[in-house]
Amino acid sequence: MTSSSTTSRDIDDYLATVPEPGRSTLESLRRTIRRLAPTAVECISYRLPAFREDGAIIAGFAAFRNHLSYLPHSGSVLSTLRDELRGYAMTAGSLHFAKDTPLPEPLVLALINAKREINASRNAKG
Repeated sequence: MTSSSTTSRDIDDYLATVPEPGRSTLESLRRTIRRLAPTAVECISYRLPAFREDGAIIAGFAAFRNHLSYLPHSGSVLSTLRDELRGYAMTAGSLHFAKDTPLPEPLVLALINAKREINASRNAKG
């Protein structure tokens, strides 16, 4: 396992490759996730920035040519928040948003909490 300083450096390196305005928007999302999940550890998962809490990924993000993506690392999180996500483009495991428009903090909190519930349910099943 890498140290948190190495992981932060890896995420910093990832963000350094993202052109503006996407970089600033993802940096804002990173700060929001860190504020909402202060015990989460930054990591790289599938070569993309992610956040691990109690050993499980709770959030991640990525930059693409035409959009940014919030990645809950679950195919079921987004479907549980369909009403809150009205107006956003998405796949089963990726919420797409504009490069120059950060996700609202209450939405990020709802996404993180939905993933936490899924993780807790998996842990309870053993």
